[in-house]
Amino acid sequence: MTQDYLPVLIQVLIASGFAAATLVASVLLGKRAPRNRTKDSPYECGMNPVGEGQARFSVKFYLVAMLFVLFDIEVVFLYPWAVVFREKIADGLGSVFWGAAGFVAILAVAYFYALKKGALEWKS
Repeated sequence: MTQDYLPVLIQVLIASGFAAATLVASVLLGKRAPRNRTKDSPYECGMNPVGEGQARFSVKFYLVAMLFVLFDIEVVFLYPWAVVFREKIADGLGSVFWGAAGFVAILAVAYFYALKKGALEWKS
C-alpha cells in the first residue's frame, strides 16, 4: 500500500527541495543594496505617496456584493431546472414544479428579509 504513495512522496520532496534551493540561492546570490528612504517608499507612478495606500470602503459595499453573489448563484440553479422542466412535466412529474416553486419562495423570503433589515440601502 505504501508503494502507491511513493510517487506522491517523491514529488513532494522534489517540490520542497526546489523551493528551499530557490530561497537559499536568492539570499546568497541576491544584490545587497544599501537601504534608504527613497528605496523603501512605495512606487506610485513617479508621484510622491500622499495619504493612505487604499481607500476604505463601507461594510455596506461588501454586504451588497455578497448578497448579489448569493442570489446570483442561486438563480443559476434554476437554469438546469428550466431545461428539463418540459420533459419532466410530459413524464407526469408535477412535483418538479412545486420543488422549484419552493426554492423560489425561499429566495423571495431571503430577499424580503434583506430588504427589511436594510442590507440593500446605500445611505444609512
